[in-house]
Amino acid sequence: MITRRQFVASSPWLVAGPLALSGCSQEPSVDSYEAVAGRTWQQGALTGLNGAALGRELVRCATLAPSSHNTQCWKFALDGSGRSIGILPDLARRCPAVDPDEHHLFVSLGCATENLIQAAHAHGLKGEAHFDAAGNAVRVMLEPTRAQATPLFTAIPMRQCTRGDYDGKPLASEERALLQRAGSSDTVRLLLLTERPAMEQTLDYVIQGNTAQLADAAFVKELKAWIRFNGADAVRMRDGLYSVTTGNPNIPSWIGDLAFRWLLTAKGENDKCARQVRSSAGIAVFVGQTADKAHWVEVGRCYERFALQATALGIRNAFLNQPVEVAALRPPFADALGLSGQRPDLVVRFGRGPAMPRSLRRPVDAVLV
Repeated sequence: MITRRQFVASSPWLVAGPLALSGCSQEPSVDSYEAVAGRTWQQGALTGLNGAALGRELVRCATLAPSSHNTQCWKFALDGSGRSIGILPDLARRCPAVDPDEHHLFVSLGCATENLIQAAHAHGLKGEAHFDAAGNAVRVMLEPTRAQATPLFTAIPMRQCTRGDYDGKPLASEERALLQRAGSSDTVRLLLLTERPAMEQTLDYVIQGNTAQLADAAFVKELKAWIRFNGADAVRMRDGLYSVTTGNPNIPSWIGDLAFRWLLTAKGENDKCARQVRSSAGIAVFVGQTADKAHWVEVGRCYERFALQATALGIRNAFLNQPVEVAALRPPFADALGLSGQRPDLVVRFGRGPAMPRSLRRPVDAVLV
């Protein structure tokens, strides 16, 4: 996930110039990135849906959840009776370099599960999620209830992982309390680090992890495979990390292919991480009670509630998962947090800042089984 690389935003080649202009239309069209993004993130109808149409709308809302590299590593199975929806891993979209044990994949399923349950409630259905270990899938059982469009549901089409600088201002204690409640459960602990020494300590582990990952050729190759360097490619694929969402311009793919490894440096990325952590109000660390797939799904649900609550409050967030992605760093990072013997699951910075362009999602038909 639930990892995001902010691809060389400060590099010289990203200044508007001949390379940045080639083949990049500024005219809006039916299939422009902006038009597709607008349709992707629109709020759906809350009345007049039932049966298969309602099931498809719930799946659409679920797909607006985050996933590692925006791989959208999920499939959905609609029950003909309308009483349940299955959420399954799409192993063809796993990321073995950054996520060898499929931790992020199952966290992503948890994020989709939470969106689905929030959307179901808005449509008059109570959702109960259960993890089927034998089938490696989540089953959401649905029963009629009083419809309620909560602030978390309303935030679904506005939520994003905002990979930019924040304003550095602290949050109010009431806001921190709401985030704490939204991001915790009986089996998931949420640590909110808002003191600067604790944030700097976490930043040190982020930098260590980032340096190790960028020295790993398999990691870099995998990351590059999920970057969409221009709007046309992003619209064609409807997945991955469109460069504009991290503050970079459209460029032709062949330029991106040539420039990527040359300009993606540990120093540049580490400097950016340091700037962005120091512009944040705090860092959230999610810790599941047990390191297994069922708890990873629950971590995803807790993170998504955190992200939706943050969105409802006008607070941005973005992942800093390097300390939990590099296996050798996890134990010392856990020790530094007072979590000896436990596995930290997600690291997230948060604060207020401007919105960034949104990523795309594949159509519902592409994720149904």
